[in-house]
Amino acid sequence: MSTSVNWSELQPELIDSIAKKLKVHKDYIRFRAVCSNWRKSTPKTPKHLPCQLPWLMFPQTNNQSRQSHLRSFFSLSDNKIYRLSLPEASNIRRRCGSSHGWLVILEETPAVFVINPLTRVKHHLPPLHSFPNVTKFNFYDVGREYTLKTLEGEVYTCSLKEMRDSFIKKVVFSSSPSDENSDYYAIAILNQTGDLGYCKKGDSDWKFIDDAQSYCEDVVYHKGCFYAVSKYGTIAVCDVCRDLVNVSFIHTPLQVGGDMQYVVSLGDDLLLVTRYLELGFDVDQHQLDIFYKTTEFRVFKLVLDGSMWESVCKLDDWALFVGENSNSSMAFRASEFQGCKGNQIYFTDDYSEWNYDGANGDHDLGVYDLEDGSVVALPCYPRKFYNGRRWPPPIWITPSLL
Repeated sequence: MSTSVNWSELQPELIDSIAKKLKVHKDYIRFRAVCSNWRKSTPKTPKHLPCQLPWLMFPQTNNQSRQSHLRSFFSLSDNKIYRLSLPEASNIRRRCGSSHGWLVILEETPAVFVINPLTRVKHHLPPLHSFPNVTKFNFYDVGREYTLKTLEGEVYTCSLKEMRDSFIKKVVFSSSPSDENSDYYAIAILNQTGDLGYCKKGDSDWKFIDDAQSYCEDVVYHKGCFYAVSKYGTIAVCDVCRDLVNVSFIHTPLQVGGDMQYVVSLGDDLLLVTRYLELGFDVDQHQLDIFYKTTEFRVFKLVLDGSMWESVCKLDDWALFVGENSNSSMAFRASEFQGCKGNQIYFTDDYSEWNYDGANGDHDLGVYDLEDGSVVALPCYPRKFYNGRRWPPPIWITPSLL
């Protein structure tokens, strides 16, 4: 004689134990939607989930007004586009990429803030005029509101728009800003000087990391420290989580010939990803357009015993995401997520400084196969909606409810 089981009457401890084995956020949502008992037995915000596969945040399309509050996000896992109301990320503001699922936003004021697109929670970072090289800010001195000083003692001025557009290259967090019970640290790479600025949760000012200037290609938080890479692949290890900042250096043989460097944390290993570009020209309606195109990536693993980069020919099940996510570049096991393949590098436009209104719409993004060196386009990017107008490039952002 068979007996039926009422799954809705499972013990709460068992339901919670099963839920914690789920790795994908959409599966967790569907799990909680089964019945009221399953919802009551599991937390609404799943803190156990690993970092999710990034979404690609699109710029606004030609038929959207520049004040439109709707933004489109493409999910590789679902092969779907989601539209979210996000007025804080309109094209009149600059998006300094994302970190831990939070967008970093600059506008034509000194304010720097981060926002989670899913929860709409917002936090403020110290303002632009609090950087050590900004000596004066006067909102009424129109067109030259900021006064800055170089290391050589030269003084110059910048407008609100110039500071928004070119002062900061990217911001990277040590952890998600959502955790109210723990501190987080942020590193800002400055565009023109190559300085690294840092702040702690609750700070009112940015501080510079001494001796780390020029280690400004990329930064990743790895094993409790920020690892910053130079143009030639040398590393500055910055421990800012103490009263007295400590900086040490890993002097590897110089990596010459690449156009861009990324550092990626992959488990206990640290990877260096070198990007190669070629220059192209396009003549359209008697107008010369100069563009860049990614032709190759090379991957290396840091060998501390000997301070050298060891060439990596295969990533096996790992997929890398680099580009204007301006988050730390990311690594994922492809077998754990639908929509991506192992041994491939997913990239977006990262050499353009124009990640705000004013950029050429024909951006360099695609998927690089490390095995055969081929590059294929990301099928989700509808170029026909952007060509002919100047829009910011799309960026990676990891969806997170934390």
